[in-house]
Amino acid sequence: MTMSEEHENLIKTSVYLEEEVLEELEALAKEYSQETGKRWSRGGVIRLSLSEFFAKRGKIL
Repeated sequence: MTMSEEHENLIKTSVYLEEEVLEELEALAKEYSQETGKRWSRGGVIRLSLSEFFAKRGKIL
């Protein structure tokens, strides 16, 4: 994988979520970081979740 393939063109946006959702995103980010050995952020977990959601609906992004 080349360096350009590793970095996606991301656009900053705001999302309003309940406190308990933010807490769970943080917990999952820590869990994924331990599992993969790479740092995961809450935003990364959100992007992964959205990718899985769209894939289940037949839309591969």
